[in-house]
Amino acid sequence: MKLTHSISAIALALTTLSTLTAIAEEVVVYSARNEQLIKPLFDAYSRDTGVQIKFITGGEGPLMERLKAEGQNTPADVLLTVDAGNLWQAAHTGLLRPIPSKTLQDNVPAHLRDPDNEWFGLSVRARTLVYNTSKLKATDMSTYEDLANPKWKGRLCLRTAKKVYNQSLVAMMITEHGEPQAEAIVKGWVGNLATAPFPDDTKAMEAVANRQCDVTVVNTYYFGRLMEKTPSLPLAIFWPNQNLTNKNAGVHVNISGAGVTRHAKNPAGAQRLIEWLSSDKAQNLFADNNLEFPVNPAVTPDKIVAAWGSFKPNLINVKEAGSLQAQAVKLMDRAGYK
Repeated sequence: MKLTHSISAIALALTTLSTLTAIAEEVVVYSARNEQLIKPLFDAYSRDTGVQIKFITGGEGPLMERLKAEGQNTPADVLLTVDAGNLWQAAHTGLLRPIPSKTLQDNVPAHLRDPDNEWFGLSVRARTLVYNTSKLKATDMSTYEDLANPKWKGRLCLRTAKKVYNQSLVAMMITEHGEPQAEAIVKGWVGNLATAPFPDDTKAMEAVANRQCDVTVVNTYYFGRLMEKTPSLPLAIFWPNQNLTNKNAGVHVNISGAGVTRHAKNPAGAQRLIEWLSSDKAQNLFADNNLEFPVNPAVTPDKIVAAWGSFKPNLINVKEAGSLQAQAVKLMDRAGYK
């Protein structure tokens, strides 16, 4: 009887321990990426590890305000968002903690992660030129800066300056050229506009396709989505800033990425999830679902993305998209870019 009772006690203890472990291995994510883009990833992670992922989606601004308001009581272990400007802001306002991970340092290039290791890029978003192939040849274009040249007057379309993607582009130009030159470039863009800025990248590309203008600046995944829907459009990608003497010059890139929240209840589990998201298996899921580029250089892009060709990216750390964002917004306003 004593042996039986002992075995029963051990079995009960193991069951209790297993239950507690399962609870400890729940990870809570606040995500500014849409549910359809992240749920397949989290489902795959749960299948691989047994860890349950709970997530809340919303805009990056409201999610960060929620983290601030919740403070030590937040249930969130991970903040997942788009644009390095947003990640820099989260770190700058004390919402994240450093992640001591050699895995992430190995998988994520230095210019696509926080120098203090508080956030790491997980996919790359290239903001490049798209042009009308019936009106232009690739040899007609060269750089973002060249779009300020008077030869483009009445031929340029842009998305509104209110979107963080263009704010980050201008912030990186301030880093590269200094504020006076960056402002002169943006004023040149405004002077060359064929029409008022559009609310989104797709509308700007449709204007190019309809010959309202010749060229625009967009994130490549918008191009991919539009061409999948209407492959007959006379549109193509051009990779600017490729042959400049500045070693850091290249296509403007930004990221979606993640960090561990300062008051995470399960920081170890949060770190393991972010490490997994940078792995070969997850990178294909993470990037391919939205036609983005993998951040991990060892991973091959989706065949649709790969068909656009290779390019040299700008190697200035994307944190500058955040640290100079307020300055960029003021510059764009002065330049008349609305």
